[in-house]
Amino acid sequence: MASVRTQLHTANATPLDAAVADATGSPGPKAWGDMTVEVAMSVMAGARIGYLPVCDEDDLCTGLVTQAQLTVVRDSATYTDRLRLRDLTGPCPTASAGTVDTGYAA
Repeated sequence: MASVRTQLHTANATPLDAAVADATGSPGPKAWGDMTVEVAMSVMAGARIGYLPVCDEDDLCTGLVTQAQLTVVRDSATYTDRLRLRDLTGPCPTASAGTVDTGYAA
């Protein structure tokens, strides 16, 4: 049985929706909600990218998390090494204000 991949298109798509769609279709590393902040940052550093698509259990992209977002979380007073991506902003961390920093920040 061959797998089928579908794409949803909406009339009210935002720049974030377009970025998520682009990230979904491109090969490369992905993050899941149970991934820790440190692991996600390590994956980004290793791949030399500034964001990761966040996927659900069905490997469908549900949002993006950026290196800048994770740096803010890691540097906060409430950070622990057990903090997972799903703990940041509910079920799926996403880029704020419809912008995604795709550059690598060393």
